Amino acid sequence: MQLLLGGTIFGATLLGVMVRPRNISEAWVALLGAVAMLLVGILPLKAILPTLAREWNVYGFFAGLMLIAFFAEQAGVFQALALQAARWANGSAQRLYLAVFLVGTLITAVLSNDATALILTPVVWTLASRLRLPALPFMFACTFIADTASALLPVSNPINILVLTRFNRELLEYWAYLLVPSLVCIGWNIGLFAWLFRRDLQGSYDLALLDDLTIANPRLYRTTLVGLGSIAVAYVAGSLWHVPLAFVALAGAALLAAISWWNGTFKPKQALHELSPALFGFISGMFLVVRAIEQLGWTERFGASLLQGSGASLGNIARVIFGSALGSNMINNVPMTLVMTSTLEHLPSTPEPALIYATIFGADLGPNLTIVGSLATMLWLVILRRKGLEISAKQYFKLGLLFVLPSLLIGTFWMWLMA
Repeated sequence: MQLLLGGTIFGATLLGVMVRPRNISEAWVALLGAVAMLLVGILPLKAILPTLAREWNVYGFFAGLMLIAFFAEQAGVFQALALQAARWANGSAQRLYLAVFLVGTLITAVLSNDATALILTPVVWTLASRLRLPALPFMFACTFIADTASALLPVSNPINILVLTRFNRELLEYWAYLLVPSLVCIGWNIGLFAWLFRRDLQGSYDLALLDDLTIANPRLYRTTLVGLGSIAVAYVAGSLWHVPLAFVALAGAALLAAISWWNGTFKPKQALHELSPALFGFISGMFLVVRAIEQLGWTERFGASLLQGSGASLGNIARVIFGSALGSNMINNVPMTLVMTSTLEHLPSTPEPALIYATIFGADLGPNLTIVGSLATMLWLVILRRKGLEISAKQYFKLGLLFVLPSLLIGTFWMWLMA
């Protein structure tokens, strides 16, 4: 009976996250799912605090990341990057398109895919509108590169932190498995989209249209840029020396807060407003729901049906990558990653590193297939709707299909070679 109840609650929770009936927040759906698991006796009350406490590194990383992005935006860093890109392109729409991809890669690598979708999208929209260029190709560049570049560093996607918190791996090993396929897929993304939108990118623009766009506080901008550079170095050093990335992110946020205070622009209430309760509610609810299905042995059964042991065979790697990607597009990559990490933890023996990195790769790049695959894409969609630009699921899927399938094959074969 409990198996049936648990499966029903789990399915209803995932469906609610996807459909959001009556615009109910994903956070409330996930938390209601956790409460239902508690009420029917599947989730023990005594398991709640230990389950949430185990994820302290994820919570700290999210909080630090949100504050870092806020202070960077306040200092005009993203606007300055867009302006520099437009000047570097020197009137060429094609060069500007390349520059947007490169800026998106940089922001994603250091500040995560969510920061790229949330902050770069409106900046590039304004830039394209002022330069009288077709906005659609540039908007697709913002969302696709956010997920495509999100495996470059552990901090490039919160999904990476979810996995690496469970499996303590070396940064050099992480790069050995993920750096090459990530760089190849970034190049493939740029080349494919430049070709698909070649007619829209044939024009040019007048740089004089940007003359009135300036940085309001140059000193704040320069010092914040130095702070962001220090944070990027600290992220790499922290990954190398196994320092929890929550500490690095929170220390980085404190550094940028001090820079803001020194420049006379510190607004603590506004900064704290950036700490989204909805996001923390969503991931907390999903942690508890997945903990409940672990209690029922569902993830163990899922692993047994999906994988043939814990070895890094080509078949196993392909099933993990394509399974993570497909599941991310069906139920979003946060719950799918939690299910996959739990599955790997419950294998009869310790999973091979290739399977761990296959989970990351599939959950990072796979969501480019649909508009509901990742939080970054959903944030991007909300921003565009506010601008009056509607993107259909079919329109997105056609682009995603051309890009994602070759990307997943690239990742599969590289990890098989490295295993």
